[in-house]
Amino acid sequence: MEKIIECVPNFSEGRDSQKIKAIVNVGRISGVKILDIESDPDHNRMLTTIVGEPEKVFASVWEMIKIATKLIDMEKHKGEHPRIGATDVVPFIPVANVTMEECVALAKRLGKRVGEELQIPVYLYEAAATRSDRVNLADVRKGEYEGLKKEIEENPERKPDFGPAKMHPTAGAMVVGARKFLIAFNVNLDTKDVTFAKDIAKLVREKDGGFPAVKALGFEIKEKNYVQVSMNLCDFEKTNMDTVFRKIKEEAEKRGVKILGSEIYGMAPKAALAGINLDKLQLIDFKNEQILENRL
Repeated sequence: MEKIIECVPNFSEGRDSQKIKAIVNVGRISGVKILDIESDPDHNRMLTTIVGEPEKVFASVWEMIKIATKLIDMEKHKGEHPRIGATDVVPFIPVANVTMEECVALAKRLGKRVGEELQIPVYLYEAAATRSDRVNLADVRKGEYEGLKKEIEENPERKPDFGPAKMHPTAGAMVVGARKFLIAFNVNLDTKDVTFAKDIAKLVREKDGGFPAVKALGFEIKEKNYVQVSMNLCDFEKTNMDTVFRKIKEEAEKRGVKILGSEIYGMAPKAALAGINLDKLQLIDFKNEQILENRL
């Protein structure tokens, strides 16, 4: 039986189409499918969804990381989304006939190679984490690029798992790990006041007493004159999109704010959509191709 994994590397570039193409194109190697490319100029961030046999996916993402390291300068990077590096986050996800342990082994191998060959500090997170305070991505990225630049050299607690205890001069640092399938789900609110989005994000995220396996932040999307509750649903079997959407709608209405719509950013497995009325989610621009199984 064929082994299949998914990898969703996130890069700190969502505006320069030439750089985005260059990064993606080197990952188009035999034996993998690049199922999705999502770039967001507001967040100044791009993610790709790579699926295939483990060794091929590993080779594909390695090529992408090398090019991103050359092309992206974190000293000049500005964007709404938290980040610490040019290649910011690289998670490996088991899809078929692969264990989480195998994905952890891949993550550690990639981290070691990036640290040694590219001299980029690497932190392991989620199932690959070597410390309890590094399981959560938000904890690893605390202080973002600007804060970590100082902390990594002065605070022993911020010493990376691989590579030097010093930021790469242009590529920053990187987070690599293994996790369950994650759904990036955003809900847009019809207001310019980011306080609403931040307050509601706090109510739905797990770390502040909200829903299990939900991470959430509130952002202002200036160019579009609205604010957004941006979420990662880290285990849709524990908390799915309909649950958080209902709560956000309820809290927005309490504050006299309307929902403009919601977005699935990237891919989602068919199981995550089962039993959900997509019309009630007010989904914007959702395509059948975003369902993982449809693309395989």
